[in-house]
Amino acid sequence: MALHPVVEQVTKRIIQRSRASRAAYLAHLEAARIQGVQRGALGCTNLAHAIAAFPVNDKLKLREAKVPSIAIVSSYNDMLSAHQPFEYYPRVIKEAAREVGAVAQFAGGVPAMCDGVTQGQPGMELSLFSRDAIAMAAAIGLSHNTFDAALYLGICDKIVPGLLIGALHFGHLPGIFVPGGPMTSGISNKQKAAIRQRYAKGEATREELLEGETASYHGAGTCTFYGTANSNQMLMEMMGLHLPGAAFITPGTPLRDALTAAAAHQAASISQQGSNYMPIGRIVDEKSIVNAIVALHATGGSTNHTLHVVAIARAAGIVIDWNDFDELSKVVPSLTRIYPNGEADVNHFQAAGGPGFVIRELLDAGLAHEDVNTILGHGLRNHCKEPFLGEDGKVVWRDATPHSGDDSVLRPATNPFRDNGGMVLVQGNLGRAIMKISAVKPEYHVVEAPALTFDSQEDFLRAYKEGQLNRDFVAVIRFQGPRANGMPELHSLTPALSNLQDAGFKVAMVTDGRMSGASGKVPAAIHVSPEILAGGPLGLVRDGDIIRVDASTGALEALVPDDVWASRSMASADLSKGHIGMGRELFAMFRTHSSPAEQGAATFPLPSPIPTTVPLHDGVDSNEVVPGSDEDFLFRTQK
Repeated sequence: MALHPVVEQVTKRIIQRSRASRAAYLAHLEAARIQGVQRGALGCTNLAHAIAAFPVNDKLKLREAKVPSIAIVSSYNDMLSAHQPFEYYPRVIKEAAREVGAVAQFAGGVPAMCDGVTQGQPGMELSLFSRDAIAMAAAIGLSHNTFDAALYLGICDKIVPGLLIGALHFGHLPGIFVPGGPMTSGISNKQKAAIRQRYAKGEATREELLEGETASYHGAGTCTFYGTANSNQMLMEMMGLHLPGAAFITPGTPLRDALTAAAAHQAASISQQGSNYMPIGRIVDEKSIVNAIVALHATGGSTNHTLHVVAIARAAGIVIDWNDFDELSKVVPSLTRIYPNGEADVNHFQAAGGPGFVIRELLDAGLAHEDVNTILGHGLRNHCKEPFLGEDGKVVWRDATPHSGDDSVLRPATNPFRDNGGMVLVQGNLGRAIMKISAVKPEYHVVEAPALTFDSQEDFLRAYKEGQLNRDFVAVIRFQGPRANGMPELHSLTPALSNLQDAGFKVAMVTDGRMSGASGKVPAAIHVSPEILAGGPLGLVRDGDIIRVDASTGALEALVPDDVWASRSMASADLSKGHIGMGRELFAMFRTHSSPAEQGAATFPLPSPIPTTVPLHDGVDSNEVVPGSDEDFLFRTQK
């Protein structure tokens, strides 16, 4: 199938836009590859430190530079249900590495916080920047430079993007992402949402609410709705960074353990000591980033990835923006209905066909690039598979099912739920913002109503509880951007806004903060960029201004005369109290140095050229090929 012209056009534009920074990134990658790991060059004292605690047999192997050493970088903690299963993964990985003549070491842990716990709490103001802290922690774990490949253990919201950003800064190392899988299904997401709305109205007790929540979030594994955590997993599948179909196999099962062991085997195979060298910096390129955006749209994924995918791309020297998301969303059909865009959860999605089905459909429809590198080599078609447990207890793969097992959850590209991805760019005199409308009824795609401004979500909820919001309005939640307070999710506002909409009022939200991977039925223009602290016009809005939020035309406007608008001064707020307590003081440097939301709210720079000429590979003059080019990479891998 020929590539869709819009996918081709967007890809070419990204390649051109990224030419200088991507070349710089590849030059850094090549320099690190040539330098190689230091294990063979370490002084005796240094090497002794690196292997001191290792079992004797592994220690002997590590003294041999030709034996692959696999780093384990894990986000394990036993408070997060999604990450608790990682407790025993290092043992499985070490045993599997020995089976193929390699060794594995636990290189380091990274922090992992739960947005479900911190929603509406001060800790949420650390959440977005925990992504870059995770990247830094991963880099520290790998900085000993004694490893030949890495396995990255993570699932949830900021953890996978953070791990991938860290991995890309060691782009010469092969890397595989190892998930833990979703918890088994509890009560339906529809039931859970209904209890939350009843509680917001005062019609349900706290005991009833807690009973409903614990019946939903009830065991080990990631939450089963299609929020940021499970969107992460779909994107890792689409980018070829998982073993095929690894995302949604539940924890504590023989198949889950077999997949983990197989990941260790494959990591050894794609190391430089193996026969199929494939560094992660060569997997994540412009085409794979486009594939990730396509998969996000096709599955109705989290709006948080309009930040995270941008930041991931940036780490690999690739520059994307919200225009790219918007143009692709217009041509990528919606193939899934998973909560909050439907009633099913990810276990139902997996049973209906799962990621392999989606990847095949997108490739067959010409909506994704097949000619990309993955952890299995070259070609995304290798990932149109589903894993099963073989008779010997090891994982085997079969082609993804040709037909959906449930067309109310998963459909082919020839019969989609909708002919677009349900994510739109809106812009106007209030800035640029993202709207996710896949769960918003068409009659709510346009809201025009007076503004009510709030400087915190607490102010909004106070007004709601006092009965002040029983009217048509657009809630403008200000000072929620990365520089102001770390850009927290405002998901705790969802039940109140949903109740007001159900009561017949026209309501919408406009904010420079985030909403959630679980954004639902209320129209919300989020991530407004630039934020107020960067001079963004959201600070010029006053109560009573008529605001137009129009997902159909892409308009985000304050309908205020130009002369009145120009005469206004920027709103101000005392943000100092929000910078103290719960560790927020430690994140001052992140707030100060954050890029705008559309640039990923990142605190690290794009790659810049290295100052000296780098030799490309042994025995080849540097004038023969372009530094770090695909031709050079192919030469070395085929040599």
